[in-house]
Amino acid sequence: MHYAEIKYYDIANGPGVRVSLFVSGCTHKCPGCFNEIAWPFDYGKAFTEKTEDEILTALEDESYQGLTLLGGEPMEPQNQKGLLPFIRRYKEKFPEKDLWCFTGYLYDRDLLGWMSDKLPETKELLSYMDVLVDGEFKQELKDVTLLYKGSANQRTIDVKKSRAAGSIVLWDPGDDITVSKTSHL
Repeated sequence: MHYAEIKYYDIANGPGVRVSLFVSGCTHKCPGCFNEIAWPFDYGKAFTEKTEDEILTALEDESYQGLTLLGGEPMEPQNQKGLLPFIRRYKEKFPEKDLWCFTGYLYDRDLLGWMSDKLPETKELLSYMDVLVDGEFKQELKDVTLLYKGSANQRTIDVKKSRAAGSIVLWDPGDDITVSKTSHL
């Protein structure tokens, strides 16, 4: 697997301060995609154990709320194989930090459907995810006022609650409000 970019101290791709990993490779090729450069699977740098270690070391900083996967397309079958060992390490080391994923695939039709049937990685990756933004970017539905998504057809899904309910539960931004620690002077 390759990656296009790693953004440290990212505040645009999920709540709080995050590390965002932009994987390479996407077969959706949505017109108007903001990251078209990352469509080829061999774009960027190889995702190595050293890269994983650098991200995990950075995430030791208490200011990080979590990790975001986007791309390219993290849920492409070959990218799932590359991401799963890393995500296992991440959740083992940081069970309190969240995991967000942006995908053009649909949660119910694709991820819970044919992917879960054909790819053993899909179910396990979903078990680690907290929030999934799904659906291809649609230029005709582009809306810059949407929180953490680019077009009105995309859904921000609370994966943990959806799995428990057996149906899609949308993420509520109010659920991620955290109380900051203050020191007494």
